[in-house]
Amino acid sequence: MATHGMILFGHGARDARWKEPFTRLAAKLAAARSAGGAGGPVDLAFLELMTPDLPQAIAAQAAQGCTAITVVPVFFGQGGHIRRDLPELIAQCQAAHPDVKIDCATAVGEDDGVLDAIVQYCLTRDT
Repeated sequence: MATHGMILFGHGARDARWKEPFTRLAAKLAAARSAGGAGGPVDLAFLELMTPDLPQAIAAQAAQGCTAITVVPVFFGQGGHIRRDLPELIAQCQAAHPDVKIDCATAVGEDDGVLDAIVQYCLTRDT
């Protein structure tokens, strides 16, 4: 049976506290996937300033037996890092792991469902 991993990909920061919401998001996603029967590992990876980087995270999931990995950029928009840097990293990782199907989602901020959730969050603060 194929194992499908997911990697939440963020920018990274010097302040370790910046990572906290990403860690919570990964835990919530892992729990939801497990409850839905999807299973498979959920990990974090970062472009810079934090570890693991994307090649390390993909190598770790491949070593765990993942035959498919979806990279989800936890970026608000499609700036240079998403348009230029991320495709290069994905290509590098695909070349290093040709037996693993690596897909990349669009930046989470590009999704209307995410934007709707942010609107609802803002409306609850509209006093």
